[in-house]
Amino acid sequence: MNTVTNTQLQVMWNRLLAVVEEQGQALIRSAFSPIVRECGDISAGIFDLQGQMLAQAVTGTPGHINTMAEAVKTLRDLFPVQEMKPDDIYLTNDPWIASGHLNDFLLLMPVFRDGFVVGFTSCTSHLVDLGGLGMGPEGSDIFDEGLLIPPCKLVDRGAVNALLLDIIKANSREPVANEGDIYALIACCETGAKRLVEMMDEFGLDALDPLAEYIIETSRRGTREAIADLPAGVYHNRLQIDGYEKEIELCAQLTVSNDSIAVDFSGTSDCSRKGINVPLNYATAYTVFALRCIIAPDIPNNAGSLAPFTVTAPAGCILNARPPAPVAMRHTLGQLTPDLVYGCLHQAIPNRIPAEGASCMYDLPLRSAPEVARSGGQVFAIELAHNGGTGARPASDGLSATAFPSGVWGSQVEITESVAPVLITKRELRRDSGGPGRWRGGLGQRIELRSANGQPFLVFLSVERTKFPARGRDHGGNGAPGRIRLEGGADLPGKGEVRVGAGETVIFETPGGGGFGDPKTRSRDAVGRDLDEELISIDAAGKVYGYKTSEDTA
Repeated sequence: MNTVTNTQLQVMWNRLLAVVEEQGQALIRSAFSPIVRECGDISAGIFDLQGQMLAQAVTGTPGHINTMAEAVKTLRDLFPVQEMKPDDIYLTNDPWIASGHLNDFLLLMPVFRDGFVVGFTSCTSHLVDLGGLGMGPEGSDIFDEGLLIPPCKLVDRGAVNALLLDIIKANSREPVANEGDIYALIACCETGAKRLVEMMDEFGLDALDPLAEYIIETSRRGTREAIADLPAGVYHNRLQIDGYEKEIELCAQLTVSNDSIAVDFSGTSDCSRKGINVPLNYATAYTVFALRCIIAPDIPNNAGSLAPFTVTAPAGCILNARPPAPVAMRHTLGQLTPDLVYGCLHQAIPNRIPAEGASCMYDLPLRSAPEVARSGGQVFAIELAHNGGTGARPASDGLSATAFPSGVWGSQVEITESVAPVLITKRELRRDSGGPGRWRGGLGQRIELRSANGQPFLVFLSVERTKFPARGRDHGGNGAPGRIRLEGGADLPGKGEVRVGAGETVIFETPGGGGFGDPKTRSRDAVGRDLDEELISIDAAGKVYGYKTSEDTA
């Protein structure tokens, strides 16, 4: 195709978005681990010859998608394009290249057409167990946390590296699931590559360059125009959070200029001795995602729309952990960066920013106790993802038991019980957990869990918002803090290893989101509806919202 009109380029852009969505669905439908196939903890994307992201699947998490956008550039530089062969696939789980911790595998596949590399497909997903101390915050360095695989070739001209696969399986408590998930990742790359070539053939496109230039420049220009509409200035915010061995302060300075936004995390607390530290690539992924949700959200996420945003942090602070810091639970703090930068952005555009939410998902890695294997019992490892409430928005209530910013779907009761010897005896919304306001914060949930076969198991806790709840905005009330305990026992810390013995029940209560606006201004109909749906108590309706029932006024 010698000349291409903008209309044709737009059609091809739309087609590319459909291609990456099919690519992502190939991963989800073939994955073995519930956190992938049921929760959507993935990313998938297509990149041009320079490694610039052109399109990403809608299904996926920002921590996977936006780190993938940079990781592909790194891998492309490490492996010369002229040495790549058809059906080669490259792999790494290096946290500082891929997506922030060892359990995420990132694959890169060159796409060949007529004997030449024309672009790349890439994807990421979470593997449930890679040995070591596993998914939990107890590691003292990255070597405690499992198997680190440097950038290497997973598939050589269509032949899977059998030795590498054996090493991965030998270092896991769930070798079958790991092997299946790796093949699902391979299928994802191959699906994207096949569909991309078919698209290029259909449109007679010899190279991706014209389409790539159109996508990136159009997206960059639109994002810069949206930034130009914001009040220029420098804005600051601080967020006090639970931490592990001590409380932590996250600090942000957001600088809005005519066509770009810069975020600086200077002043943030130093790294922890435990595995809650965050590589900068992961902190950047969620920071930029949060800003993009407010600024030009209708522009697709790609190299062009990401370009106007930069994020920096002092090396060694907890949002810029350096090797060999332990980072297994990096999402615990990384997913709080949206609330941190929203506190800055609220100062610039106060009527467009939601209240704080639960933010950090209640990620609950479970594993059979060590003595179970010795006694011939059922050995298992599973990772559950449950969510609290989102913050109320300037013109609507927050969402209950909904993941923001991760987007990970909550683990399903039936699926959990089918793949692990655990029994979930209760799962319900927490009444009164949403922060009161003219617009109410989303509710958290209560989950009760115990062994299904009388064998003890371990829970590796790394959650937030147990001490410092999600704050309301514009006179809205705070959401309820999270709470974890064994039935009949005292509250447990939000981080650490918990042993659940035979006959014991562990209870998780996820946090609620903050409210927006004065609760006394909430409409009587809305309060009444909350009462009818048992989202708030009669006591809260009267004391917090000033609601009077028909009996009160009789």
